[in-house]
Amino acid sequence: MGNSLVQTQLNDVKEFLTQTVTVLENFLNETTISQLNVSNDEEHTYIKMIFSNLRKLAVYSEEGLEACSVILQSEPFQKPAAEKTLYKIYHQCIEEFFSPKNDAWYEDSRSAYTGKNSIKFYHSVPESISKLVKSLEADFQRIREELEYYETDYRTKMIQSK
Repeated sequence: MGNSLVQTQLNDVKEFLTQTVTVLENFLNETTISQLNVSNDEEHTYIKMIFSNLRKLAVYSEEGLEACSVILQSEPFQKPAAEKTLYKIYHQCIEEFFSPKNDAWYEDSRSAYTGKNSIKFYHSVPESISKLVKSLEADFQRIREELEYYETDYRTKMIQSK
């Protein structure tokens, strides 16, 4: 893949991460579990797990954003570093959004055929959390489709270099 295409993708991902960090930080800075009027311990534990995942996603997105910024400022453009960064962002941010390690929610892959949101929660959640995840989903899906190439290409390059 040419330098200009990789650089364009890196710029696109940087914009996506900038927006994602802003949305997540605004939500996390303005919302507390106690504000959500959680009715029982089980619900409280589940919402706590969701908040934990959102914080992790915010950190991964900030790290990815910083990496994009550093690479985009370097001269000459470092294509191998950019590809490695895009691969890492795919795994840390995109996959964590669609399939969090702590199972805070899951992706219903059949939703892609119905045009509905694919992120489903295991239990009912407050409207503010549902709206947040729905507001992020379309951009995460778009970036996932753009970066799927790096999932296979980068891994293949690493195997071939051994």
